[in-house]
Amino acid sequence: MPISGTPSRAQLVDHLVRTRIAGDVATPRENNLSHYRQLANGVRGFWFGLELGDRWTDEQDVLAVMAERVGVNDDPEYRYGQDTIDPELTVDALERMAGRLRKAAEGRQRVLFATGHPGGLLDVHRATAAALRAAGCEIVVIPEGLRTDEGYVMQFADVAVLEHGATLWHTHSGEPMRAILTGLDREGRAMPDLVVADHGWAGFAAQRGLDAVGYADCNDPALFLAEAEGTLQVAVPLDDHVVSPRHYDPMTAYLLTQAGLQA
Repeated sequence: MPISGTPSRAQLVDHLVRTRIAGDVATPRENNLSHYRQLANGVRGFWFGLELGDRWTDEQDVLAVMAERVGVNDDPEYRYGQDTIDPELTVDALERMAGRLRKAAEGRQRVLFATGHPGGLLDVHRATAAALRAAGCEIVVIPEGLRTDEGYVMQFADVAVLEHGATLWHTHSGEPMRAILTGLDREGRAMPDLVVADHGWAGFAAQRGLDAVGYADCNDPALFLAEAEGTLQVAVPLDDHVVSPRHYDPMTAYLLTQAGLQA
């Protein structure tokens, strides 16, 4: 049954496992390891707008960080089958993110929201933006007319997204965030005090030196490496596209309550 209101920590952990946001997730082990290998081999599409240099060229080093921060199986000989996200680590990261949101609310900061996974996380970001606006924050309105090679950079419900062919587009690229920040510079507008995002939107913002927090799946190691290095402030591990976006509602309620943004 769905959870009404704000869950306790224990209830949220149970919910994350039941809905496969964490626990035994849909992403298979072989996909995880393939992505870790491609990042280590320098395939830029897996760097999520970050500049990792030659610091993560060993696939086993990447796996070690993912085991520590996400909860995937730490055995390098485990190559196929089910992999996991530790729900306790998910909630720990949500609580760290809540601390940064609380700081934004207390300082009435400028906050930019963006998602490369609109099919899963758009409403998580929308609800967070609405709560921060109600607390007195300025939600950054992106410049008009922005585009990348993949499509147009638009804003819906206070959340920047990539639009292509009249649909919202899934993207790992950091180029849409580059377009936004370049556009703000061009208009002489201040940079965000905080970016709340995922995928390359979060990675590129963090690389630019902005305070950034984000969500990432267990097959997307770049943001967790950035958090380990101190470039990104928080990376929340979760399956970023489960069968219903409503499954994220209890998680969002918990996040906002922890941040003091929801009664």
